[in-house]
Amino acid sequence: MDSDKTMSLANEKGFQVKDIIFNRTRGRKRRIERRLDRFNYPEDMSQPVMGRGDLKFELGERTVATGCGGLGLVHQFVQQVGLPAEIDDRVHLFKTHLPYHESDHVLNLAYNAMCGGTCLEDLELRRQDEAYLNALGADRIPDPTTAGDFCRRFTADSLDALHAAFDAARLKVWAQQPQEFFDEARIEADGTMVETGAECKEGIDISYKGVWGYHPLVVTLANTGEVLRLVNRPGNRPSHEGAAAQLDQCVALCREAGFRRILLRGDTDFSQTEHLDRWHEQGVTFVFGMDVTSLKHMYADDLPKEAWEILERPDRPEPKTKPRSRPPQVKQKIVEERGFKDIRLVNELVAEMPYRPHACRHDYRLIIVRKNLQVSEPRQQRLFPDYRYFLYITNDAEMSPSDVVFSANDRCHQENIIAQLNSLRSLHSPVDNLTSNHAYMLITSLAWNLKAWMALWLPETPGRWQQRHREEKRSLLQMEFRTFLNYWILLPCQVLRTGRRIVLRVLAYNQWQPAFFRLAQHVSRPLRC
Repeated sequence: MDSDKTMSLANEKGFQVKDIIFNRTRGRKRRIERRLDRFNYPEDMSQPVMGRGDLKFELGERTVATGCGGLGLVHQFVQQVGLPAEIDDRVHLFKTHLPYHESDHVLNLAYNAMCGGTCLEDLELRRQDEAYLNALGADRIPDPTTAGDFCRRFTADSLDALHAAFDAARLKVWAQQPQEFFDEARIEADGTMVETGAECKEGIDISYKGVWGYHPLVVTLANTGEVLRLVNRPGNRPSHEGAAAQLDQCVALCREAGFRRILLRGDTDFSQTEHLDRWHEQGVTFVFGMDVTSLKHMYADDLPKEAWEILERPDRPEPKTKPRSRPPQVKQKIVEERGFKDIRLVNELVAEMPYRPHACRHDYRLIIVRKNLQVSEPRQQRLFPDYRYFLYITNDAEMSPSDVVFSANDRCHQENIIAQLNSLRSLHSPVDNLTSNHAYMLITSLAWNLKAWMALWLPETPGRWQQRHREEKRSLLQMEFRTFLNYWILLPCQVLRTGRRIVLRVLAYNQWQPAFFRLAQHVSRPLRC
């Protein structure tokens, strides 16, 4: 009887807190909308809107606040999925902890990236922020020099162990998703160049473009944008080197998670024909680009006319706002005025044929796209047609040729993910050798994965708001890191330490706060098994 009464009081208190947050958020929203109303003009319009205020600066005595208050929610989420324990159980780089554990170093670097830090030296700013330390429940955090030394301790085995720790937490996040989430896993691989002007970094080399640096391999999950594998390599290595082994690990991970279908995608550098039969026999679907050799060019030229059909691209979505007049094409005007060579697309044709690569025992579908072009050379007064081929190989017997092309084109979104990793300075080489920079890249890429995991963790409340919550979840999953940083992390918060609790009092409003508090309440609940 007493336990029922206690539970009832706890639930009643929880609803009261929820109502208070809702009312305060709604009040702040109304006030800001009133101030931003386009017809809300100031009484005195003879003066600039940004007037001169009577400002006075004081230093707080007891009250402490941080500009990265949203990181408290990130840390609470990390604790709930058990990521620190997974790291400490698998990664063993210290014989004695004085006082930092491996998870402290990993989260320290990842949190620095999540707060907008761009280099190791920015860790010193976090160390000097008393409210930041209070929000994490830490007396201190590693300094930049110690963090760099931690990266230098890594070996190939410990990097694999760190990948395994991330995968263990990832599986817990995926396990909370609905059944339709596991319909298909779309795994993509690509290489990117990390340029450096340093001359003493071990492992750097010169690429075919004449750029010195590293050439990391990035394997991502297109469904969520997560980085599944990140492997650092010298700058002169080809894009596909070591990709098959990493793709195999990602396939095993997705099978363990329960995905019913797995699709591998990559550009022409990743059509590793010696592995296609093995993937095909394992039930893995693939769509890879193929190089256009002279022999394949002859095959395409010999196809009959009836084998080709028009490739119809899907229409662009209608704009939700009023249509606006298009600005003049400045670039095209310059091309015509200066007599540059002008190449215009006339139409696209698509066809398919059976094809067996030399290293394979099975026949696969070779999808051929022919782009018919119109080439204009004003200086030579010539106008002539031209065409180019693009090839894709797949073992998917159900998709139409057009759908195969569209699926291969969707892989271009991975370039946006790599751009996001660059924006948070994950693809950066601040340490002194190949392995230590590999560790730094992998750890800071966790910041991007945490954003995706938090989006997946965002609950969808059944009822009238379910569709709206689903849209918020999708928007957060697709959100650029800089936007996520501004709306979710850079929240000014007062940090209060009362008894056994740490209270973060949000001091400013933005449009994502309802979702922020909904996720905060969900994270405070026990993990559903």
